[in-house]
Amino acid sequence: MARPISNPDKKSSRELLLEAATKLIRSKGYTSTTVDDLCEAAGVSKGTFFHNFTSKEDLGVAAANRWAQVTSEFFRLAPYHLNKDPLDRILGYVRFRKEILNGELPEFTCLVGTMIQEVYQSHPEINKACFNSIFGHAEVLESDLSEAKKLYSPKASWTSSSLALHTQAVIQGSFILAKASGDIRTAAESIDHLENYLRLLFKS
Repeated sequence: MARPISNPDKKSSRELLLEAATKLIRSKGYTSTTVDDLCEAAGVSKGTFFHNFTSKEDLGVAAANRWAQVTSEFFRLAPYHLNKDPLDRILGYVRFRKEILNGELPEFTCLVGTMIQEVYQSHPEINKACFNSIFGHAEVLESDLSEAKKLYSPKASWTSSSLALHTQAVIQGSFILAKASGDIRTAAESIDHLENYLRLLFKS
């Protein structure tokens, strides 16, 4: 009997659930998203859910970790890395963050930023995974910030790590403003201000 040909493009039930979690949590929040919601969106049974995850919290941790991996690769391949000057790379990163403000609000807002606002006290394991994602992304910027500081602001008292975190604070905050106002333009304007601030900081 011939073996059935596997489809390499067919997604596993775990991946389908993680994709559903990313979409639903960004739309409804972690607390309002139920296991039933996740199963319906992924097209799987509740038994399949608990075959892959021990609990909704377990899925939340996995979703945050997956988000970190997917977004790390997405930003790693972004064109601003091609700039030779570290300051151009930093400003290119900020402009890139503005360029990807496309679609409906849930489509561009941050999964881990959304979750951490709800779970930072109630679900420590999810909080830890969200922390690792946000702070890990900030760390990636530190190298370019350090190079730019040496070139343009060598006597400045601020640190590259604190400035990297500040960029994330502004970007995450811009998502909150967009949600509150229902207007993507408020996020775009905040990111514009961030670029202007960086230019002034480096005297460019």
